[in-house]
Amino acid sequence: MKTFFGMILGALLLAGGVYVYDSMQTSSVANGEVATANRTIVNWDVAKADWDALRDRAHKDWVRISSK
Repeated sequence: MKTFFGMILGALLLAGGVYVYDSMQTSSVANGEVATANRTIVNWDVAKADWDALRDRAHKDWVRISSK
């Protein structure tokens, strides 16, 4: 149980750390050499769209399973 809790906590800390790092980076479009220095690690728009799709599918599956 401690191992499972540690894996969940580690994943949450990793995601939180990446979010904090990316939030400190500039969000404006950079040109030239500055573009490589100010890139974020995660494309948060794509991650949000994927999360929303996963959540919607899980909800639809839950409704389908619970209606039986």
